[in-house]
Amino acid sequence: MSENRTATDLTGMDRRVDWVDYAKGICIIMVVMMHSTLGTELAAGRHGFMHVVVEFARPFRMPDFFLISGLFLARVIDRDWRTYLDRKVVHFAYFYVLWLTIQFAFKAPGLAAEGGWAAVSRLYLLSYIEPFGTLWFIYMLPVFFVLTKATRRLPAALIWLVAAALEMAHVSTGWTLIDEFAARFVYFYSGYLFANAVFALADRARARPGLALAGLGAWFAVNAGLVFAGLADLPGVSLALGFAGACAIIVTGVLLARAQWLDALRFCGANSIVIYLAFFLPMAASRIALLKFTSLDIGTVSLLVTACGVLGALAIWWAAMRVGLTFLFERPAMFWIAPKQPKPRLQPAE
Repeated sequence: MSENRTATDLTGMDRRVDWVDYAKGICIIMVVMMHSTLGTELAAGRHGFMHVVVEFARPFRMPDFFLISGLFLARVIDRDWRTYLDRKVVHFAYFYVLWLTIQFAFKAPGLAAEGGWAAVSRLYLLSYIEPFGTLWFIYMLPVFFVLTKATRRLPAALIWLVAAALEMAHVSTGWTLIDEFAARFVYFYSGYLFANAVFALADRARARPGLALAGLGAWFAVNAGLVFAGLADLPGVSLALGFAGACAIIVTGVLLARAQWLDALRFCGANSIVIYLAFFLPMAASRIALLKFTSLDIGTVSLLVTACGVLGALAIWWAAMRVGLTFLFERPAMFWIAPKQPKPRLQPAE
């Protein structure tokens, strides 16, 4: 039996799909890589070779993450509002508030030195309206989940067309919630709306790996050409590259699952929320240490900082679980408003 299911089949799925975890692993590593590289380059005042990699991934780095986030929405969108809000709003709100507070605990002294503690307090409160730093992704997801369920009675084609128009408008108000909504909702909604097509693509990639590899080669060339020609941000082009890149990551995930290679990448994808929440601390610490105590080139430093961010986040998770600080990565029962359900098991490739 194949592990791929259509959107209809997903309503009964109780096991993880391994190629999705591979794709999510690629996504989360690209996110850590972006923050690590740009932060290192800003601190050093110059670019390294990793800047090229980050630029190449820019058109699809977040579109693929949002598309995959919407992929299994068919499983839960028909649930009652209480259960739905528990899984899709309270869940992310808990981690946002917790890790926002943790990040501020580390950053507050430096921020206070620049603007005083009153400014720190204002910034903390503002972070509930304007998403803070690296946490904006889990701030946006509940908005997307609620909007998608609330608009189910509206024509899906109309919603998709409006979402696509917003992406192509390249909205830039300076407010993260507005700008990222306009830029990303079309990908999340497409993951939900076109789940059948995504799983059909995965089936074809597994059945014809040679053709899939050829397609990846063509995509790589087109994406690189448009990015480094300065055309990737043109209206329509950015939308096309976002979807093309998301499909490329999905196909790559399928091929890795088919070959059963890079199991560590799958592990990262299965625990992407852990990495996303905690990578900021080892990333910042390793960047400071490497820039201060080594003479490595900026590209190498950026690569090492990326590795430290990913591995450090997993180490923090492991340590927290071992010493009983499970609330850092698992929502306590007191913050559930609907009965808890077991996590799905991984379904291996066949």
